Amino acid sequence: MYCLHVVGARPNFMKAAPLIRALACRRGVKQKVVHTGQHYDHGMSEVFFQELEIPKPHFNLAVGSGTHSQQTSLIMSRFEQVAVEENPDLVIVYGDVNSTLAATLVCSKLHLTVAHVEAGLRSFDRTMPEEINRVLTDQIADFLFTPSQDANENLLREGIPQNKIHLVGNIMIDTLIRLRPRTADIESFPLPDRFALVTLHRPSNVDDCEMLPRILSVLCEISADLGVIFPCHPRTRQKLAEMKFQAPKGLLIVEPQSYLQFLQLQQRSTLVITDSGGIQEETTFLGVPCLTLRDTTERPVTVTLGTNMLIGRRPERLHDEVRGVLAGKNKRGCIPPLWDGHCAERIADCLCNIPRFTSFGGGVRRHDDAVTSCLAN
Repeated sequence: MYCLHVVGARPNFMKAAPLIRALACRRGVKQKVVHTGQHYDHGMSEVFFQELEIPKPHFNLAVGSGTHSQQTSLIMSRFEQVAVEENPDLVIVYGDVNSTLAATLVCSKLHLTVAHVEAGLRSFDRTMPEEINRVLTDQIADFLFTPSQDANENLLREGIPQNKIHLVGNIMIDTLIRLRPRTADIESFPLPDRFALVTLHRPSNVDDCEMLPRILSVLCEISADLGVIFPCHPRTRQKLAEMKFQAPKGLLIVEPQSYLQFLQLQQRSTLVITDSGGIQEETTFLGVPCLTLRDTTERPVTVTLGTNMLIGRRPERLHDEVRGVLAGKNKRGCIPPLWDGHCAERIADCLCNIPRFTSFGGGVRRHDDAVTSCLAN
């Protein structure tokens, strides 16, 4: 079986690494990595390949930044050439970024089989571009590997056949468990005994000329009582420069961190303030309180079982919730089922049980019987 892994943004790298490793142990599996270049600078891309021990990409589409439409269309046109020339048995896509949807659309036209890792997540907020990417990818893909039971229920409600859906657990946790011991060797800047770790990158928070100043104002207030460390996404840093924002002494703005550096910061933090999806999951596993600056989450299990709390787009709530955490009133949470470090092995077991593919039109024809057989095992 010949697989192409399509990755484009740093969350994809954490999800692809364990599956690449698991498939490398299977007889008769050939793999290549396609990096779309959606995240392209060293701090957002190259260093992740090094730390996660992902093979150097065989193809780099170098699409760079742009609007969602520009990025998606450019990935499609460049990936199509790779897909036609390589003619893989299987294309594996991850998460919900533009690269995920673009590659899946190309494969649907070429009749190439697609597996979507981290399928079925829904925020039910169609204003989020990631939600559109998730919904459309799941309608097209052939294998849907889900992290939690609510994701299965979402797919069934949308009319996806049961035989395409497979509950395997959270693949990001595979990476966290494997690399967590290495954080002990990471040298970082001096850290206060207690601090809040902050990440912001969503347009609804960063690009809103009213929302971002409100968030920053509250962070400045919090920094008077609790250290605040803010690894700053390039887009966010640009907005801060345009605002001529001057951080107070207790608020430390730093460059984007590598995977190991950021994992170390999460483990040592008193709490995390974020608008990221994956960080909601990592903090739940680590047992660290997480305050999420969003109205909705596509990962509700982090709220119902984990340590996550939705603050909404009401940054003024942050200060009260931070005080609650400092007073010991935070949610304790637990680790959701199948977040055990073996997700990639379960996916590899499934994929390597595909009995056959049917040749069609110069590509690889989807074969529903193969899907049924695999997921029945």
